[in-house]
Amino acid sequence: MKKQFIDKFIQGDSVDDIFILSEKKISQKKDGNNFLTITISDKTGTAKGVKWDNVDELTNKISRGDLINIKGSISEYNGALQVIAKTIEPCPMDDVDPSDFLPATQHDINSMFNRLLQIIESIKTVYYKKLLNLFFHDEKFAMQFKTAPAGKKMHHAYIGGLLEHSLSVAVMATKIGSHYSGIDTDILITGAILHDLGKIKEFTYKTSIDYSDEGRLLSHIVIGVEMINEKIVQINDFPEEKALLLKHMIVSHHGQRAFGSPEPPKTIEAVILNHIDEIDSKVNGIRHFMEKEGPNETWTSYHRLWERYFYIGKKTT
Repeated sequence: MKKQFIDKFIQGDSVDDIFILSEKKISQKKDGNNFLTITISDKTGTAKGVKWDNVDELTNKISRGDLINIKGSISEYNGALQVIAKTIEPCPMDDVDPSDFLPATQHDINSMFNRLLQIIESIKTVYYKKLLNLFFHDEKFAMQFKTAPAGKKMHHAYIGGLLEHSLSVAVMATKIGSHYSGIDTDILITGAILHDLGKIKEFTYKTSIDYSDEGRLLSHIVIGVEMINEKIVQINDFPEEKALLLKHMIVSHHGQRAFGSPEPPKTIEAVILNHIDEIDSKVNGIRHFMEKEGPNETWTSYHRLWERYFYIGKKTT
């Protein structure tokens, strides 16, 4: 388990821990020998570092984005802390906790997961409940669902983001489904919980969030429909029409072809899912954009995607 984090570095301390190698550069000393300058990172920030000797063979062993174990000390250079590395060793990705290197949800993951299980238990339609239980009582799937992000940059782009987003959409689905008459609330809730499940395979997120090969080639929508198909065939007498309508909700939840949905929403439940998914993703994205501003700012900087500034509000004392 990682114990040392960059934001807690103190001049004179020793370092012996794992970091992400964000940058590396070979330079030459006055005597003609090479030395290595690096930038390392974890979830708390970045720091510069240098290794003065025995670097020629090392540079072939480590690449940008790798995990490295550094042993050395912390000194000050040009007003900033830097790591003087005695040894740098490549570190395997196995058994690494992504939350040590990536931002994570501020909510308790197990509490959120238990709340999601309670919502599943409230579903009255037997075949929807069976479908959801096949997923969420599978230990491997549950662990992936708890840790996966829901995006790379735009919204819920952190460990536990998929669970946080899916729970929020499911809670809204229960409320909106009971507000209007004639809504199949059970399929709406089921679609809300499963709409982004393909993201457990769309992203890689050990030390940085990026798209997997499968994600780039298929997208989480196609992956999600395939995963649902695999479970539905295990359930006896799952109504063919209901399976089709549920898959349509997954296919259409982005709302438009231009936004990645092969088809636009064509049922009331699919329309509702599209809008509550959009609400939750935008609220989360805007809030995180606001959080990047200084504590005394009244307005955010200009957001290029949304083509506007956002009003944060004046601080009261």
